[in-house]
Amino acid sequence: VMSILLHGDAAFAGQGVVYETFHLSDLPSYTTNGTIHVVVNNQIGFTTDPRMARSSPYPTDVARVVNAPIFHVNADDPEAVMYVCNVAAEWRNTFNKDVVVCYRRRGHNEMDEPMFTQPLMYKQIHKQVPVLKKYADKLIADGTVTLQEFEEEIAKYDRICEEAYTRSKDNKILHIKHWLDSPWPGFFNVDGEPKSMSCPPTGISEEMLTHIGNVASSVPVQDFKIHSGLSRILKARSEMTKNRLVDWALAEYMAFGSVLKEGIHVRLSGQDVERGTF
Repeated sequence: VMSILLHGDAAFAGQGVVYETFHLSDLPSYTTNGTIHVVVNNQIGFTTDPRMARSSPYPTDVARVVNAPIFHVNADDPEAVMYVCNVAAEWRNTFNKDVVVCYRRRGHNEMDEPMFTQPLMYKQIHKQVPVLKKYADKLIADGTVTLQEFEEEIAKYDRICEEAYTRSKDNKILHIKHWLDSPWPGFFNVDGEPKSMSCPPTGISEEMLTHIGNVASSVPVQDFKIHSGLSRILKARSEMTKNRLVDWALAEYMAFGSVLKEGIHVRLSGQDVERGTF
């Protein structure tokens, strides 16, 4: 499996989640062993000029935080794009690290009219010959394909799209089960509807709750010197268990503990878990 993320240039630089996930990308237990990021860069994000949108020359500069290689390629040259994508895939498979491919084309939010805010630039863009025509003309001039072969290929692709669009109108009923990767066995009936919305009882005995509460308020290692502040928290938890009271943290302990007692593995991750905030 190889993860590929497609970004817009303004989003790549402007969304904090991109920077945050780069920092997660090589952590133990979190890594995907390298993600390929494809940034479609048309220099304008939601009609905002780059000078007003970010402090760095390139949107991809945030990827430098993990020393990811950044390739810039001109989308008007499809063969160059393919070459760079192959290099990116090879890099990722060899080093298991993120890689960023940044290419430029007109891609823009279809709901916006960029001519309102960027008239000079978009007048230039309108004069550009579309990539498909430019590449087709080159291949025909080279004698790689004939005009007839090119037109047949375009017609074939259009036909695939049109047939799929026509077929989509035939589906009058949508079944929930068709949208689920792996419907839980026994949960849905043949029509894809849930069999029952009532939940089986999941309660456990008070004896079990008391046991979990006592374990959650004790220190498992003999003669282990714990922080005085932490010992106060554990003592208060022990008192709560004795008095049949529960706060949020103890309720979580009891939930996780009862699942563990049934032999189901529970994995908690994150800094709050490590320092015992839960």
